[in-house]
Amino acid sequence: MSWEKEVEEIHLRRKLAKQQGGAEAVARQHEKGRLTIRERIGELADEGSFREAGEGAGVPEFAEDGSLKDFQPANYVLGLAKVGGRRVVIGGEDFTLKGGSPNPAGLRKSVYAEDMALKYKLPLVRLHEGGGGSVAGSGGKGARPTGDPVFARARFLSIAQVVGTVPVATAALGPVAGMPAARLVASHFSVMTETSQVIIAGPHVVKRAMNEDVTKEELGGPQIHAKSGVIDNVAKDEKDALGQIARFLSYMPDNVWELPPSMEPEDDPERMEEKLLSIVPKERRKPFQMRQIIKAVLDKDSFFEMTKKYGPSLITGLARLNGHSVGVIANDCMFYAGAMTADAAQKLRRFVDTCNTFNLPVISFVDEPGFMIGSASEKAGTIRYGTSAIAAVMQSRVPWASVIVHKVFGVAGAAHFAPDSYVLSWPSAQTGALPVEGGVAVAFARQLAEAEDPEALRQEIEEKLAAAQSPFPRAEGFSVHELIDPRETRPRLCEWLDWVNPTRDLALGPYETTMRP
Repeated sequence: MSWEKEVEEIHLRRKLAKQQGGAEAVARQHEKGRLTIRERIGELADEGSFREAGEGAGVPEFAEDGSLKDFQPANYVLGLAKVGGRRVVIGGEDFTLKGGSPNPAGLRKSVYAEDMALKYKLPLVRLHEGGGGSVAGSGGKGARPTGDPVFARARFLSIAQVVGTVPVATAALGPVAGMPAARLVASHFSVMTETSQVIIAGPHVVKRAMNEDVTKEELGGPQIHAKSGVIDNVAKDEKDALGQIARFLSYMPDNVWELPPSMEPEDDPERMEEKLLSIVPKERRKPFQMRQIIKAVLDKDSFFEMTKKYGPSLITGLARLNGHSVGVIANDCMFYAGAMTADAAQKLRRFVDTCNTFNLPVISFVDEPGFMIGSASEKAGTIRYGTSAIAAVMQSRVPWASVIVHKVFGVAGAAHFAPDSYVLSWPSAQTGALPVEGGVAVAFARQLAEAEDPEALRQEIEEKLAAAQSPFPRAEGFSVHELIDPRETRPRLCEWLDWVNPTRDLALGPYETTMRP
């Protein structure tokens, strides 16, 4: 006697599970220009590395003679894989079964995804396409929605725990609603394709409850959420989205107990770009391209920007400096002169928390004119969100270098300097309580009103005060570590990172903060 019959059934179940929702459902998925969940995992994971968990979870159907007739698998595929040679936990809804709305086995596997990541201390990748629960329930005929027992662990507990422990990257690759939408944003990096939607509830529910007649795209298409801050990046297609996830993970450690991976540097740490000498115009109010500075200073082709269209006056992203992963923040003077808006402040707080969680040194390129002013800014609560962002910076535990490229004015300037920042200043730097233009209008209002030629007097005062905002007195008083030739920025930062690297493992482990404003 052997177990050959039972083993044959195991293999049959596996074969049936891989049919997902059936040939017709898979064909419909492909007709929409979308991959199935198994194809997505195959595209992202290193070839042959995916090992599924719970492949046999599902509902069997038996013939009258007791033989296995069919098998409906769990519509959440989950397992371990390698991405770029590193292990990850990866999972996502199978849209070919019930449109991704969880069947009982699928729900259990989706809940287990965070537990796997926490147990093995590995990055978590979620590939979302589907809705949450259905009003019809997930059971069959006669089933009752009895719910979880009162002693059951809260389902969102592990979702909250995982973001403080391991890197989490998610993608919206079709319509995503309900609980999957909540999972999508409970991550450190999220990306959606141009043909996907992220919504709390669909058009029919919105029409019934709010009498608002809108499409899924109008509710939560990429043009909405790139600016809402719900997602970080938009990808042109699924391959691009999966590629962005792989790139994000390449900068990250496996968990909070490890330092981020470093690469053998391919870029000369002593490289000095001539264009840095003239990239900031001599005319104070003339804008310039901050991204050109970022790319000239950091390792070539290493800058991976995140959340570009949300809070666009602030630039955030990951990069490498002499092969080491770093977080990058910078002002973009092409939007509101780089002023900190409520959205930019929330973007900054979240990004700084990510860097502190995963031990990423921060490089800040500073051109901060202050908080955004005006009635719209006041209504947005900018001062509260901005102060909260400053508190996040003040609680930073990672090495921090600040390069004063141009402006540092007002309270918002504090958001670019951690308590122990290494501060470099360019000769183009201007610092003070207020920008000269606004400060003169306030402080000299009476004199200007009484002057025979107010415009000439204003220009005279502004030029005199602008000279007083020169970076040389700050350097003379040791208010910055060094006043440098802009071309020296990369060598100075690479040297600084070499100094601080031996101490970085002292801050490993979970990142803890106090309450913020």
